[in-house]
Amino acid sequence: MLLKHGEIFLKGRNRHRFTERLHDNLRIALRGIGGSTWIKDTQNVTVLGGEVPLDALVERARRVVGFASVEPAVRVPSTLDDVTRAGVDALRGLLADRPVRSFAVRSRRRDKQFPLTSSQVDVHVGARVKEALPQLTVDLKRPEVLLSVEIDRKETYLSWTRLPGLSGLPVGSSGRALVLLSGGYDSPVAAHRAMRRGLSCDFVHFNGAPYTNPSSVYKAYALARELNRCQPPGRLHVIALGKAQKQLAVAGAGRLQVVAQRRLMVRTASALAARTRAEALVTGDSLGQVASQTLANMAAVDEAASLPVLRPLVGWDKQEIIDEAHAIGTAGISVLPDEDCCQLLAPPRVSTRAGLPQLRAVERRLDLDEVVAVLLDHVQVMVPGDGAEQSVSGPSCATPVPVSS
Repeated sequence: MLLKHGEIFLKGRNRHRFTERLHDNLRIALRGIGGSTWIKDTQNVTVLGGEVPLDALVERARRVVGFASVEPAVRVPSTLDDVTRAGVDALRGLLADRPVRSFAVRSRRRDKQFPLTSSQVDVHVGARVKEALPQLTVDLKRPEVLLSVEIDRKETYLSWTRLPGLSGLPVGSSGRALVLLSGGYDSPVAAHRAMRRGLSCDFVHFNGAPYTNPSSVYKAYALARELNRCQPPGRLHVIALGKAQKQLAVAGAGRLQVVAQRRLMVRTASALAARTRAEALVTGDSLGQVASQTLANMAAVDEAASLPVLRPLVGWDKQEIIDEAHAIGTAGISVLPDEDCCQLLAPPRVSTRAGLPQLRAVERRLDLDEVVAVLLDHVQVMVPGDGAEQSVSGPSCATPVPVSS
């Protein structure tokens, strides 16, 4: 299988660092696949093989951020006869499976000692395919089947199926971030976008316990598990915010309640990030989508953070976000009902321009350092993955919460 590299081919002298990270992530993705595998590095292409079913290799490889495409391939010795024979056999096999009318051959000669140029290989292999399978026509512009030939010194790889990968930068190559993960559409898509820019992501979920049921924890766990398919597993931190939300309401937050809660969340997440060595926070905010996400309110929230707050979706509209959620596999989880802590004690009308003096006046009525310390003292930590069923328990849940596979 040929795994074509994404934008890391643009990197200069430090390209090897990105490639090493990419291969480390691939090895992690291959764990538990049920057989031996091997990885070979060539220029801008990773070759993957093993004693496991091809479908399993394809599925695991397509999870890994950093590969632009995944191409199942056959490997033959780098002789003209072997390459030609393999090309004819490949097209003959395709014709047996489905109707094919046109083809083209595209070769890349990595081994410059090979006796033919890339163009000459194209012509030679194409002519032999046409001779053996006269029902096929050559179409160099829009072929139904594009036979790709990668010629190395000892081995040549032929592929004819190109599956899109996730592209982007290898997860972990840009640092570590902490994602504020709700149960909606937005934050999982933001997390996925952050991963594709090379950020290794942990997650923090705030629920309204003890005043809400644990349904949002179910969803956060399931979402984190789905997102962890694309990275070395990140941890999920669950924080019960309900009592602190009530403290803000009693302190007179009023129409500022939602923004005050968001400030408390990023303040707490910043403190948690110091423990997890995260260098930034990630949220699913989209400018103007809801009243709490106006530019003024975003600025008010950012003022409470001690780390950069990244908003990958700031310019996306809701339908774009929902479409992306379907594409990455989180939409089916996000659509499930739950009790969202953001709705707890929310005023009928949310201030669209929360003033910092008013917010600070509310916060001065609390001992914020103590509030944050208490929240972190009761945090629950899980590592959602593909393993056996796990359970969530702790101060925010009276009984264990089973999380089904």
